[in-house]
Amino acid sequence: MSGHLLDGKLDTSHVYTVDLSKPLVFQVGHLGDGYQKWVHQSIVCKESPRFFQSDCMESLTKTLWWVIPLVWMPVVFWSQVVALQRGLPLEKLFTTVPTGIFIWTFIEYFLHRFLFHVKTSSYWWNTVHYLLHGCHHKHPMDGYRLVFPPALTAVFSIIIYAVLSLFFSWRWSPSVFGGGLLGYIIYDVSHYFIHHGSPIDKLTRRIKRYHLNHHFKVQSYGFGITSPIWDWVFGTLPPPLKLQSSKVL
Repeated sequence: MSGHLLDGKLDTSHVYTVDLSKPLVFQVGHLGDGYQKWVHQSIVCKESPRFFQSDCMESLTKTLWWVIPLVWMPVVFWSQVVALQRGLPLEKLFTTVPTGIFIWTFIEYFLHRFLFHVKTSSYWWNTVHYLLHGCHHKHPMDGYRLVFPPALTAVFSIIIYAVLSLFFSWRWSPSVFGGGLLGYIIYDVSHYFIHHGSPIDKLTRRIKRYHLNHHFKVQSYGFGITSPIWDWVFGTLPPPLKLQSSKVL
């Protein structure tokens, strides 16, 4: 493999080409510095690319949207029951649950901006990033990889609950966590609708355009999905752009 000198460094990223007809995950790492450009050149089709040669591994990467509320809504209710059993007054749920949802909007923004859009160039970091979020930007209409697999969500949930327990009391923390989990469910289902649903009014059309601008126009802006509030707070609101392609609307 050969390359050319760029600012005194050997640049080899241009010499590797991903074969889209073969499993992708263990190919993308070879792109090196060229990975970021490649992953944001979206392929707009509803076909799901092959990730792994193994059928078992491949199946673990696919999740239908309705699995998210099916798996996690019982946990939301269970969290409220635990909080009530610990002595949280019933009327406090009108405070704790919205608090959890609001906290989720920040977590959603933080993860999307600082983890899912981290710049990578090494083989394994490119591979990890592709599995976490890069695949979604490369194939934004892949309906099987629009929502988080429950196993991955469970890992994040354990961490988030541990952090929330540091800031909220023994009675409050389960309920706030359940509210945050409800916010996550709303996020994942809304995200699926944005990509595969048809807008029913001006609001849903605006939400859809807001997110699709992030995919196809300004990837460094518009990180909020369920709410643009943190984009406004942190100065990442996208400029007023209109998508030219009607196919994705």
